[in-house]
Amino acid sequence: MFRIIAAKPLGRYRVWLKYQDEIAGEVDLSHLAGRGVFKKWDEPDGFERLSIGSAGELCWGEDVDLCPDALYMKLTGKSVEELFPGFGKAPSHA
Repeated sequence: MFRIIAAKPLGRYRVWLKYQDEIAGEVDLSHLAGRGVFKKWDEPDGFERLSIGSAGELCWGEDVDLCPDALYMKLTGKSVEELFPGFGKAPSHA
């Protein structure tokens, strides 16, 4: 699992992230803005009130959080298979 250790909100629903393995960069979250629970971002300073949760996830209060692994894949462009070899392969026991 990948853990976010630093985060900074940027304009237009973008966020700068830094991970425990020193990978850092910007992620665009604008595709989520204004939809469902992400309407919270439309409140004054809603998007800017982000924090890092105890499991390294990106949070906006108690109601909204984003998986650090999914954000890592978005940041690096790597696939699930690249980051988690063997994921989804069921063991073959007779």
